[in-house]
Amino acid sequence: MQKQYKHIFFDLDRTLWDFEKSAIEAFESIFEKYNLKKLGIPSSGELHKKYTVHNNSLWEKYRNGEIDKETLKWLRFHLTMNDFGIDDKTLADKVGEEYVKLSPVLVNLFPYAIEILEYLHKKGYSIHLITNGFSEVQNVKLKVSGMEKFFKTVVTSEEAGVKKPLAGIFNYAFEKSGANPRESIMIGDDYEVDILGAQRAGMNQILFDPHENYNGVEVTYKIKNLKEIETIL
Repeated sequence: MQKQYKHIFFDLDRTLWDFEKSAIEAFESIFEKYNLKKLGIPSSGELHKKYTVHNNSLWEKYRNGEIDKETLKWLRFHLTMNDFGIDDKTLADKVGEEYVKLSPVLVNLFPYAIEILEYLHKKGYSIHLITNGFSEVQNVKLKVSGMEKFFKTVVTSEEAGVKKPLAGIFNYAFEKSGANPRESIMIGDDYEVDILGAQRAGMNQILFDPHENYNGVEVTYKIKNLKEIETIL
C-alpha cells in the first residue's frame, strides 16, 4: 500500500464508465425510434461513426472555451444528420435530447469498476471524481450505476468553471475535498486531459490504457485493467 496517498481522484467516462458501449446502445435505440433508415441512414453503426467524428471535434472546442454547452449538444447531431443529406434542425434537436436522456441510464461499466471502488473504500482512501461531462448526465450515471455512494466529492467542469486539463479544476477539487496534491493520485484514460492535467497540478497519476493507445508516455503508473490498481494502492 502506498501510504503517502490519502485521496484518489477518478475520471468517469472511459475510465469507470464504458462510454462507447452505452453510446452504441443509445444510437441503436434512437435509430429505431425515429425510423432513421427511411431517411437514408443505413444503420445505427454508421450514424454513430459519423457522430463520433463531430462529437470529438466539438468537445475539443468546448474544452477550449470556443463553444458553449448548448451549442455542443445540438450542433453535433445537426452536423451528423447533414452528413447523410438531412437538413432538419428540429429532428437533430430531438435526437440530441433523446441521446442526453438515454445514454446515462444505459449502464455499462468497465470490468472491476465496482470492485475497485469497494477495495479502495475498504482500504480507507477518500475517493473523488473529476469530470468534464455535463453535470446532469454524470450525476445520473453515478446514481443508476450504484457508484454514487463511493465518492466523497464530485467535481464537474460546469461547477468548477474550468475544464481538465487546466489546473484550475484540480485546484477547485483540492479545495472542495480538503486534499493536497502530494497525498493525491489521479486515475484517468486520457493522457492529454487527465494525466498531463494532474501532472501540472502536482499529482501522481495512473493512466488507464486498456487498448494501449499511449506507449512511451511519461506517467507514474500505467494499467490495462482496473484490477491492477490493487497492486499500486
